[in-house]
Amino acid sequence: MSTIQAVLLDAEEKQVKNRGLTVWLEQLKDVFNDAVDVLDEFECEALRRQVVKTHGSATEQVLDSVSNSSFNPLGFNYKMSHKIIGIRERLEEIAKDRAQFHLVEHLDDKRIVQREMTYSFVRDSDVIGRDEDKEKIIDLLMHPSKDGTVPVISIVGIGGLGKTTLAQWVYNDERVAKNFDSRIWVCVSEEFTVLKLAKEILKSMGGEISENMSMDEVQVSLRSYLKEKRFFIVLDDVWNEDCNKWIGLKKLLIEGAKGSKIVVTTRSHKVAKVMAPGPIHDLIGLPEDDCLFLFLKWAFVEGEEKQYPKLVEIGKQIVKKCSGVPLAVRTLGSLLYSKTEERDWISIRDNEIWNLEQKEDDILPALRLRNTHIKKLPNSICDLQNLESLILHGYDELEELPKDVRGRRKIDSIKLIQYGCDELEELPRDIRKMCPGLESFPEGIQRLTALRRLGFSYCESLISLPQGLKQLTALETLVIRSCEKINLMEGEDYPTSLRSFRIGFSPKLMALPHWLIQSATTLQFLWIYDCENLAALPEWLPNLTSIQKLQIGVCRKLSSLPEGMGCLTALRELEIDNCGELSTNCEREVGVEWPKIKHIPQIHIKSN
Repeated sequence: MSTIQAVLLDAEEKQVKNRGLTVWLEQLKDVFNDAVDVLDEFECEALRRQVVKTHGSATEQVLDSVSNSSFNPLGFNYKMSHKIIGIRERLEEIAKDRAQFHLVEHLDDKRIVQREMTYSFVRDSDVIGRDEDKEKIIDLLMHPSKDGTVPVISIVGIGGLGKTTLAQWVYNDERVAKNFDSRIWVCVSEEFTVLKLAKEILKSMGGEISENMSMDEVQVSLRSYLKEKRFFIVLDDVWNEDCNKWIGLKKLLIEGAKGSKIVVTTRSHKVAKVMAPGPIHDLIGLPEDDCLFLFLKWAFVEGEEKQYPKLVEIGKQIVKKCSGVPLAVRTLGSLLYSKTEERDWISIRDNEIWNLEQKEDDILPALRLRNTHIKKLPNSICDLQNLESLILHGYDELEELPKDVRGRRKIDSIKLIQYGCDELEELPRDIRKMCPGLESFPEGIQRLTALRRLGFSYCESLISLPQGLKQLTALETLVIRSCEKINLMEGEDYPTSLRSFRIGFSPKLMALPHWLIQSATTLQFLWIYDCENLAALPEWLPNLTSIQKLQIGVCRKLSSLPEGMGCLTALRELEIDNCGELSTNCEREVGVEWPKIKHIPQIHIKSN
């Protein structure tokens, strides 16, 4: 991994011009996808064991079989160790292949730097489209607190939206300046230590600090400076999720006068909730008109844009791709400053970089929505033209997705999770009850042409898969776990080029869906687990000629394999785990089903 990581930055830059390098990176991505699958299996197994442990004797037999696998070389641990070894070997091969691309190592890459320290000043003319946001924050600041605590107002949004700029604008407003005795600005960034922040606050208030000051000396001095003063503190760019650190800092701020306030800027709702229960202002992307105004301001000398109407039109198309993120708009505008040749602007608009996967912390990041009290996602999410990854995670009350998801062509992965185990109070909240009430997907999923992975886990109310899957030609992995009401047998609108299909913990499943045959030439991995009413495997199973690995576990009504298993010439590994009569019938040399599978190189059979 360290070998690959050293050249990854150079590879990402050069892949635009080198198709072979793009393939190499895709292979790397495939390995990591498989690694994610391994982690999913661990997570699923861990949850299953916890459920068994909680419900006691009702699942004692399953618990016994799972427990024995730790000591059985053909058990769960053995199986997973082989998967990990396989992934490691593939990574080693990928590392060797890098030599052909002559990539430059960036072991100490100077481009990877910490964010510059922010400061409190901003000119009014530099802030565009945030008037309403500003007034909402100031209204919260002026509002008296109900008790003696210091209220915390959190400004939350993805990177580049302008959280810091909004906080600066609020900080410098005359009404705020008059309302507080002291205003303090602290850039926190990734290092959140109580001593460091206490020193920063003390220094901003005019206190003397030294490098060797102890925590006790700092707290005495700070409390003295804050005593009976109404203060306003901005903690900019907070990443800390450790509640204890925040509590330690908060104890030093209790000497302030009533009406003192704190504003926090952060990308994370979790951080906002850790800081303190209080108002959260979700910052969203700028309207397109404001983005265009900002773009032209950075791309032209004032008034010059009127001389270049064609460039303005191209600029509008570039702005649309920026998804309302001011930092992206400003960056691209400044890149085109003083350039009046159409080819330069078209080069930015049509650059292949727009087609590359965006990382979470890039200017155009994948969007992660985290909130525990949303029933309907806003339709404005559909305005994000380059959205590649939509992860719905931590939604207690989600009932409806936006209808116009069909406009989003760049979503790469959707994962819906709702762990249905309300009684397991010892489990962390993010592993409990995550998407109850979601019954169906909105229309138009067929437009998500970049979608590669789609997973439904513990979505107890889901009754059908989305319409339009047949048109998702990039879809490779489909996972369905513990979706008790889902009907997989009706309709013909299903994926046609899957590489991996997983279905498990589905007591109502009586037969595998026939539409899997549409992926006969592409399907490489089939996982069937704990489907207690699955009584027979389909006769068309041998038609899945690309299958390389078949795993069947805890399907106790199965007794035989279909005829023609010898046609599965690509099948390299077969696992049958605790499947009652089927496990017995497939035992090496003596089982009646053994002749059907003896050609398979790796066979792992575990009986009850």
